[in-house]
Amino acid sequence: MKILIVDEMHPSLIEMLDADGWSYEYAPGLKRNEILEAVGPYEGLMIRSKTVVDTEFLEKAPKLKFIARAGAGLDLIDIPAVEARGIALFHAGEGNRDAVGEHVLGMLLGLFNNMIRADKQVRQGIWDREGNRGVELMGKTVGLIGYGNNGSATGKRLSGFGCRVLAYDKYKKNYGDANASEASLEQILDEADVVSLHIPLTEESFHLVDGSFIDRMKKPFYLVNAARGEVADLSAVVSGLESGKVKGACLDVLENEKLGKLTPAQQEVYDYLVKSDKVVLTPHVGGWTHESYVRINEVLCRQIRDWRNSRG
Repeated sequence: MKILIVDEMHPSLIEMLDADGWSYEYAPGLKRNEILEAVGPYEGLMIRSKTVVDTEFLEKAPKLKFIARAGAGLDLIDIPAVEARGIALFHAGEGNRDAVGEHVLGMLLGLFNNMIRADKQVRQGIWDREGNRGVELMGKTVGLIGYGNNGSATGKRLSGFGCRVLAYDKYKKNYGDANASEASLEQILDEADVVSLHIPLTEESFHLVDGSFIDRMKKPFYLVNAARGEVADLSAVVSGLESGKVKGACLDVLENEKLGKLTPAQQEVYDYLVKSDKVVLTPHVGGWTHESYVRINEVLCRQIRDWRNSRG
């Protein structure tokens, strides 16, 4: 089989593919029209974040047997269309779960202890201890929405900090463990001090956290989003920050991450977020560590190898 690789990958991928005896072309510089022209003869496709796999794409790839996504999310892939063609689909959700768990924890600690504001002040010669008195994470009830790879890795770390962790996952049963108790969404709305999102972007999850969701939270709460930006309606989050119902937000993702192409409404929201001491922002790097960059390749290559072996 021949594999077409159309995104930048860690160099370790080449060594792994060579060790497994694959034939491949590494062409991360191809643009979409060039990919569509080139993909026809290939049985395997490896992508990261730039390539949308839709019906148009699949029509140009009649020999495709598998797609491997170097990351967790599959929102750029038309999954029903892929499944209808019998194409195997792999992703590396477990490859960056530890990185995401650590990043969420770090963002919360930074927010709770005013680390970003305090750092800026000290650099400016301001020594304000009382104004930067922190809040402890220990004892807080954290509601995780989604308890897959990233949610469970986050729950493990939060439980180690003495948090009471509740986990809601619509698509699982009996998933409670030593780190998190299985809960309903209503229980999280009633009891959580922190809500952390760990779900893929789908039609169902789009703007899950909106004005209604925020209003239904019984207590003022902190919001964490290290999933996909569109899961939270940021205009509603800003309204919640203004009213005090949202006490703070840790956002690794935004609804529009192309900051030079924001709509006027998105720009207004963005301007508020960047000026707020109640918000910690990072550029979609929750799973973006040096270690996860390699581990993602390891996970994908193992999945592809197992798939090949299962076919005889």
